[in-house]
Amino acid sequence: MSVFVFLHLTLSSPALDCTVSSFCFYDTFKIQTQRAFLDVYLADGSNIRLDIQTSDTAERVLEVASCKMGLSRELIKYFSLFFFQDHDDGALSVVKKVADFELPYVSLQSMKELHCKLGIRKWYMDPSLDTLLMDCRASLNLLYMQAVQEVKRNWVRPTEGQMQELEFLQKNANKAKFLELIREMQFYGYVRLDPCICDYPEEGCSADIHVGNNEINCCIELPTKQTKEVSFKIKRLRCWQVTFLGATKDGEDDTLELRFEYNDSGTWQWITLYTKQAFLLSSCLKKMISEQMMKAAKKGQEMEIKMPESTKNSEKSSIQQKQVVHSGFISRKRFLVRPNEEDCVFEKIREEDL
Repeated sequence: MSVFVFLHLTLSSPALDCTVSSFCFYDTFKIQTQRAFLDVYLADGSNIRLDIQTSDTAERVLEVASCKMGLSRELIKYFSLFFFQDHDDGALSVVKKVADFELPYVSLQSMKELHCKLGIRKWYMDPSLDTLLMDCRASLNLLYMQAVQEVKRNWVRPTEGQMQELEFLQKNANKAKFLELIREMQFYGYVRLDPCICDYPEEGCSADIHVGNNEINCCIELPTKQTKEVSFKIKRLRCWQVTFLGATKDGEDDTLELRFEYNDSGTWQWITLYTKQAFLLSSCLKKMISEQMMKAAKKGQEMEIKMPESTKNSEKSSIQQKQVVHSGFISRKRFLVRPNEEDCVFEKIREEDL
């Protein structure tokens, strides 16, 4: 099965300015480089203040922040910068992942009306990768702070007994055991999106969405007020598309949609989610597929090492064929929709950076 990502962006949008401007502001508009202070927030609400240049990219800012926290250089790749919003009711909205080439200081200035903050969060969808970060004090602290806040904000769903055990471990500051236990709980390692509208199983349904563990999990409220939990498995997706639809009728918010083609009981159908976090959702899907491919490649290498020499040649062609099919899973070279000429700036922007 060949799955690939394509983007169809037909209009210029303030909601997209943070991505486009960061890509071309520095060279096109000759932004003056000067010294500035930038606050990077941690999951517990604390922040570290960085002395940066306004032209510093997100990659550079992340390196500086990691160094200041004592995070090992080898572990930086497991974290990323995100724009997020804290709401008065205690809820957290992760707006988008910051692209490596993006200029966080400039983007924050262009997003002032959204009241966004810049934060550091782990950036992988496979909870088992936590084990690779447990020996570094800084990475352990980052994982623990994020896990505690996700429990507090109901991103994770522990049972009553599990919740009591988590509270005991938190009280005793047993961070490693806390993270070991929480990995067993529903929705740990998922990204939770704000409630949105979808057209499945019918138009106008509202949905609470968790993305992770190779699925898009939707708790859908039907027009009859009944609820239905649906799991869209990544292995049944063929492609997806992000589109900017313009402002809503009241003119308050810009609207994005993410459509994906899904195999439901042998029939391919398009399912649409109307969410301002469409690019974040797209990044999560891409990340999950990437991690699947890495696992498959690693498993293939282990099989080749363990395989007797006499059987390597006979199996080589079939293994290679399977890997070729799987590598088509996220090919970004194919686009179902060719961007308009006026949108050609996006041809140079990687989907994973959106």
